[in-house]
Amino acid sequence: MSSIGFQAATHRGYFLGGSGLCRLKCRVQCSQLWQSTSLVNNQKEKDRYSCIDQSTSYLHVQSLRNFPTGKLCGEVVMVRLDSALLLGHLGPCTFSLERALLTIKYLYKARAKVIIVTSWDTTLQSNNPEVKSIDSFAEYLSSLLQVEVIPVDGRPGLTSFKKEEWVQNSIILFENLLNFRGEVANCNDFSQKLASGATIFVNDSFSLSHKILASTVGITRFCYASLAGFHFDEELTRLIKITDTTRRPYIAIVGGGNFLRKAPALRMLISLCDGLFFVGKLSFQIMKGLGMPVPSQFIERNAIMEALQIIQVARDRNVPIYYPTDLWCLNNDNCGTSRVVNSAGQLDGWTPADIGPSTLEKISSIIPLYKILWIGSTKYDLAEEFSVGATQLGQILEKASFDSCEVILVGNAACNTLRRKTGSSSQCIEFKNATVVWEFLKGRILPGIAALDKRYPYRIPWSTVFCDSTLPLVVDIGSGNGLFLFEMAKRYECSNFLGLEMNEKLVIRCLQGMALYEKRNLYFVSTNATSTFHSIVSSYPGRLSLVTIQCPNPDFNKEQNRWRMVRRMLVEAVADLLQTNGQVYLQSDVESVLLGMKEQFLSYSNGQLVVDGDDCGHRMENPFGVASDWERHVLARGAPMYRTMLRKV
Repeated sequence: MSSIGFQAATHRGYFLGGSGLCRLKCRVQCSQLWQSTSLVNNQKEKDRYSCIDQSTSYLHVQSLRNFPTGKLCGEVVMVRLDSALLLGHLGPCTFSLERALLTIKYLYKARAKVIIVTSWDTTLQSNNPEVKSIDSFAEYLSSLLQVEVIPVDGRPGLTSFKKEEWVQNSIILFENLLNFRGEVANCNDFSQKLASGATIFVNDSFSLSHKILASTVGITRFCYASLAGFHFDEELTRLIKITDTTRRPYIAIVGGGNFLRKAPALRMLISLCDGLFFVGKLSFQIMKGLGMPVPSQFIERNAIMEALQIIQVARDRNVPIYYPTDLWCLNNDNCGTSRVVNSAGQLDGWTPADIGPSTLEKISSIIPLYKILWIGSTKYDLAEEFSVGATQLGQILEKASFDSCEVILVGNAACNTLRRKTGSSSQCIEFKNATVVWEFLKGRILPGIAALDKRYPYRIPWSTVFCDSTLPLVVDIGSGNGLFLFEMAKRYECSNFLGLEMNEKLVIRCLQGMALYEKRNLYFVSTNATSTFHSIVSSYPGRLSLVTIQCPNPDFNKEQNRWRMVRRMLVEAVADLLQTNGQVYLQSDVESVLLGMKEQFLSYSNGQLVVDGDDCGHRMENPFGVASDWERHVLARGAPMYRTMLRKV
């Protein structure tokens, strides 16, 4: 088989760049940059370009900004909007509103057929006459977009819309999603009907990222591409900045209540920041943990251990913890009477309302040129008239933002207080919805983000990875233990080989094997190639000559529930990047799996791929003389392998 495979490769030009380049060259010697000790003995064998932090890798999503504009023309694109951004209480000129409208305008200009889905609750409806009905909301959107928006009453889905009406009107608005139980339940049937007819989904409702909804999570199972809109993309970039410690010192001002529920997020902050300043009800819990006298009614008994743990981590890291030195308090007998009380003094007869002037002076003294995060209310009482401390803190942070401080405001308490005095906070990063940020800081995966297609977060330094990055590239999708590519790299040194594999442990093992064999024409990356193939391979300076997919796990579940490696996004990426006369090699020991892959490639390649020669009813010989690990196992037990080769025309 080996000699036959090599003859086929040299004669037909499989991945080796033509017969003139097919002769085996001398083995490329590794430079000192790639000695085995640098991978085996150094912890950086988990090369950051190969293996990324799986706990945060879901944050790197495909965005509309980077999606090929030409692929939007004529496609039905469903956009999930945040209605709060579009309505009057945020004002008509906010950047968030402009970004949300830009998503719609961008799609419209790209000649996509746009469907808008959104939701609004009774509170939003009572405060905004624009959403009294779907007709009034459509009229309001039309005025914002300067394009006619057609409302569709009843259950969302194109099945209830007359297609001929779309010839004259480019944008459709579906009914309020909160009117349907399937939305909140993330019902599979509702998601499928909602997505019916749509091929691309764009999420621009970042404030719902922490929820599992049919319109943000379930719908992604039925669209071939799921992307972040302009507003969503910008908010996600800002969210990631919260855990970015490049700018130091980094101080977090943390307020509000419910210490126990916020404890995981506080542990995250104490591990990131150079100081924590506790305000609001949380400060009493810390003061108690530090041994200060605090009235029992202000203590969460079930959170004492959590407070002690956070104090211990702060001591271990030598990170200071601050708390209010004085408080504005209300007299319990005379609600109109207020005064400043020392926080360590007796509070009998007084109810804390807000931080005092001495505390504000302390905050002001520690934040020059700092990166500052303010999350949670400074107030101990909800009465608006006793928010003097919060208002003054807003003024302090506003001044700091103009003095080159990086200021991040999280929640209505922080954002509204600053805006009330200044009228604008354009120098600050703002998150109105604190829940999304708290969940992120707790280390929890945000479903609305995780549901979107992923992109690879790094640009691979090809000249470092390969000895000669201009050689033809062979990509094995689902490279597994890498045995196939190791043997290919030995036999055909006039090509570079790249393995894409989801299992990070297997990739680490392959990288260790590379060090032992000192290969410079072979590399492995831990990633889901289904959505990241284009972002990885498009930056390669040479040509993509061959893509192989061998023996993917068969899944015989119902079509709407199955996970498949070969999807439209992958096929289009391969077809676009493959050089002319480049090949796609498909192989499986399950014939139906091979037929499914073949059908997908031929259907979604837009005529760019054809069957290369006669595949002998899918029983062609292995053209390379190199068998994959599973292929050897199948052949050893006497079972057949099914293969086909496609070529780009």
